[in-house]
Amino acid sequence: MKERKKVLLWLLIVAVLLAASIFTGNHAGQSETIQQTMRDAVLHNENRIDLLGWKAVNPGLISGFVVTAILLITAAVLRICWIPRFKYVPGRCQLVLEEVVGLFDRMAKTSAPRMNRFLGAYIFGAGTYIFVGTLFELFGFQAITTGGRAITLPAPLSDVNGAIALGCLSYAVILSGGIAGNGLRGVKATLKEFSLPISMSFRLFGALLSGLLVTELVYYYINLSYILPVVVGVLFTLLHAVIQSYVLTMLTAMFYGEVSQHEPEPEKEPKPVRAQHHSRKDTPQVA
Repeated sequence: MKERKKVLLWLLIVAVLLAASIFTGNHAGQSETIQQTMRDAVLHNENRIDLLGWKAVNPGLISGFVVTAILLITAAVLRICWIPRFKYVPGRCQLVLEEVVGLFDRMAKTSAPRMNRFLGAYIFGAGTYIFVGTLFELFGFQAITTGGRAITLPAPLSDVNGAIALGCLSYAVILSGGIAGNGLRGVKATLKEFSLPISMSFRLFGALLSGLLVTELVYYYINLSYILPVVVGVLFTLLHAVIQSYVLTMLTAMFYGEVSQHEPEPEKEPKPVRAQHHSRKDTPQVA
């Protein structure tokens, strides 16, 4: 009986939302077309933010500064106030933190058994930045553009410049692993994958931008903006945060392990032994 009441309640809620969507007009209160909204999400030609009176910059740069500050402050607080109080038998919060750190540490050790300390620290930092930066747009922090409009700060990596910077940084880390492991041969092995920073950057940018554009499209139409944007925004954001963090860290660890693996030097072929010529005096005489 209780289950039947729950089903009827959910059907009533869906019916109310559907009726509200049908009887509400489209495009109420929109100041720009959907084409302009989606174009500006990619090019940032109009909605720019004044950076301390110095220059008008993309909103993604402001988001990057905010996310970086949040991560640095959080890391300092954890290191100073929480980590010294860790116990031998961990609690729930300590166990979660140890599992997250252990996940990236195991990934680094599996991909690069010889040189993995710096790799583990980097992929942990990069994965955390992608995850937190992707979830950042869910909080809806507001900023004022140079035109006087209020906008919501996007994810830092939905800006192509941020995605390219992270992709090139990951490639530089892979190159450093090749140099540390094999010297000039490691450089040669890394430079063979010249398309790697491009693929890493635009894969990250395309995935995050697609979620942003879908959410913008759903929010634009007022007859879809009752409950659907919440579901679409949260699901797309969480999915992209988990998948893109895993993909970039996995690729970085895998290529770092390949180029840093010590290559044995090719064995030199032994030189042929010259035949010794004996003189007639040394040759025994046969009777």
